[in-house]
Amino acid sequence: MTIDAAGSAARFGKVAVLLGGTAAEREISLKSGQAVLDALLRSGVDAHPIDPDGEVLSRLRAGAYDRAFIVLHGRGGEDGQIQGALETLGLPYTGAGVLGSALGMDKYRCKLLWAGCGLPTADFVLLRGPDDLQAAAELGFPLMIKPVHEGSSIGMARVECREELERAWRNAAEFDALVLAERWIQGTEYTCAILGHEALPLIRLQTPHAFYDFEAKYRADSTLYHCPCGLSEGEEARLRQLALDAFDAVGASGWGRVDYMVDAEGHPFLLEINTVPGMTDHSLVPMAARVAGIDFDTLVWRILETSL
Repeated sequence: MTIDAAGSAARFGKVAVLLGGTAAEREISLKSGQAVLDALLRSGVDAHPIDPDGEVLSRLRAGAYDRAFIVLHGRGGEDGQIQGALETLGLPYTGAGVLGSALGMDKYRCKLLWAGCGLPTADFVLLRGPDDLQAAAELGFPLMIKPVHEGSSIGMARVECREELERAWRNAAEFDALVLAERWIQGTEYTCAILGHEALPLIRLQTPHAFYDFEAKYRADSTLYHCPCGLSEGEEARLRQLALDAFDAVGASGWGRVDYMVDAEGHPFLLEINTVPGMTDHSLVPMAARVAGIDFDTLVWRILETSL
């Protein structure tokens, strides 16, 4: 797929690529943002990097930007905050709006919503303090522990017993006052990228690590990505539709990614949603796009089109 860039890049006007930020995922956001910026420049778009700080709104006003390409991962960029700020400026932006971003970033409320909609997700308990650890233990071990408002597997751990549970909760609580304990699903992890109203080919993740953690995502050479994922056409279509349903349920739009586990009996369990997924050389959305015949520059172009 190619971009007809002649004369069409001008319709985007001056584009601010928002990257970096102050969240724990800053390092990844800088890499993603640079890749996006380079792709836009190759396509003839008048794109400029903006690393948000306390003066970001005045900088956007002064720069006379026409729209923003959001490549901010985590808090402040993926949780509805920057989206709401851009709306006060009347500045169009890529991806999900305020509601979809906020719900997608909040793993606890996202799972509450999915459960209320009848969509499958693993049993879970919210940990606000040590008094909630017993309720988590009653889910049965092993458990997955994760901060409610972090991404990139930051602060996450698999625990096998009560002692490990308390230690993992205290570690996760350093990143977030709210921590989620989730029943461990033994099975295979899949991810589904969403572009517009289309679910791209599934990727099956395989890692020798206990789970798909930060090291496996961004640094390890031992992580394997299978796309095509090896499922039958009918089974993959079912899981793609589940991803679209999960994406729509939280009010997300534009582009994103939905992660789930499938157990030995073939039952899927939704894990979480990403409304500003990574765009690095290890990232999953570009990988799925390639299998769908969409090169990186075209993918970035189509994401930018979600701001129109």
